[in-house]
Amino acid sequence: MLFDRQRLLLTLLDALDGVAASTDLQKLLFLYTREWEDEPSYDFVPYQFGSFSFSSYADKRKLIERGLLEEDAARWVLTETGRLAARRERALLERTRRFAASQPRRGDALIAEVYRRFPYYATRSKIAERVLPTAADRAAIAAARPAQKGPGVVTIGYEGRSLEAYLNALLQDAVTLLCDVRRNPLSRKYGFAKSTLSKACENVGIRYEHVPELGIASEERRELKTQADYDALFADYERTSLPKQGDALQKISQWVQSEGHRVALTCYEAEPCQCHRHCVAEALERLGGASLAPRHL
Repeated sequence: MLFDRQRLLLTLLDALDGVAASTDLQKLLFLYTREWEDEPSYDFVPYQFGSFSFSSYADKRKLIERGLLEEDAARWVLTETGRLAARRERALLERTRRFAASQPRRGDALIAEVYRRFPYYATRSKIAERVLPTAADRAAIAAARPAQKGPGVVTIGYEGRSLEAYLNALLQDAVTLLCDVRRNPLSRKYGFAKSTLSKACENVGIRYEHVPELGIASEERRELKTQADYDALFADYERTSLPKQGDALQKISQWVQSEGHRVALTCYEAEPCQCHRHCVAEALERLGGASLAPRHL
């Protein structure tokens, strides 16, 4: 079974005659999802060559495993099986063909077009000055760059977010260090297991640190159905576990107050009132005062 977003990848490649350079595919996929879809199939982050979707590459690996794409690091290439699968999606194939016909640019010209229309995605580019040499272009990129903020503490949950939307929230708030306070940083949701999340953070210039001693064991989180259940769990956590973690709290305090980081405490739940990260944040504020007062993203 293919997901709709994976069908999009196959039909877009078929519309591109079955092959596309990796950078071209990312830019074309970005433009298609932004301008031809009501609900984008993929989110993107600003990256070395502009808009980039980690999730699309995860899907590329799955499609290679299924024999629908060829193994090729520099290009996206349909196999014959992949082409047959794409041809079964007639309505989507017709739409992606019309899109491809409307986008003749490739290479630097395509990158420059994306940068001009969506300058935020050029803010971490290594080649922006080469493909957009004018002062006006550079000014637009500078204006799109998130404002720098001072040291501090924020919290964020990944529930309901793609990896890219999550990273954008961190970048937009000028976070420099992500502090993972899960006991066991595993996730069935793509992008949020420790190895993948730490690498993604590194790739967008955010330091990743895991502080497992501040987590809550998974067995204690079962059968949480009401806010009263969460409140009881967190009351016990603040009474029995958190007071033992002075060293961990002091370490985070030093990242902020001594090293000057803007630290994001992260766990799963979208609402901080249903996540122990709010207990950690409040303990930090008690430790360090106003400079460690948290804000929830």
